[in-house]
Amino acid sequence: MSDTHHYKINVEWTGNTGTGTSKYDAYERSHLLKINGKKTIECSSDAPFRGDVAFHNPEDMLLYSLSSCHMLWYLHLCADAGIIVIEYSDNAEGTLTLVKDGISKFTEAILNPVIKITDASRIDEAIKLHYEAHKKCFIANSCNFEIKQNPKITA
Repeated sequence: MSDTHHYKINVEWTGNTGTGTSKYDAYERSHLLKINGKKTIECSSDAPFRGDVAFHNPEDMLLYSLSSCHMLWYLHLCADAGIIVIEYSDNAEGTLTLVKDGISKFTEAILNPVIKITDASRIDEAIKLHYEAHKKCFIANSCNFEIKQNPKITA
């Protein structure tokens, strides 16, 4: 396997209402996320930024990326360790904070996975693998804000 992987996407703005960006409130924030061979996703900015709440926004997608990358690593590590996961869900949360001069950034994310495994005697090991998954997550390793974990594991 190569040490470097490249990804390509296309973002196409669809929010020109006729006058382009003639004024801040003259255009929509709607756009399309296109990836070759995959379904197109309708996107917008979040509501506080004049977006359409019916569409996915960049903040949602960042939090999704963290949560799903972590989950995929966790499932991988459990499979390698012989721990059988039968349910996994995560109600992840993120905080976007105004830093200064109109500049905002994510200041933290909290992953709240609820995991069910088949063997109660392996819960402690399953929790340790959760923290190992965090170390391996590509997305978490690319972020400059705190990412907390709050796993709940049952059998």
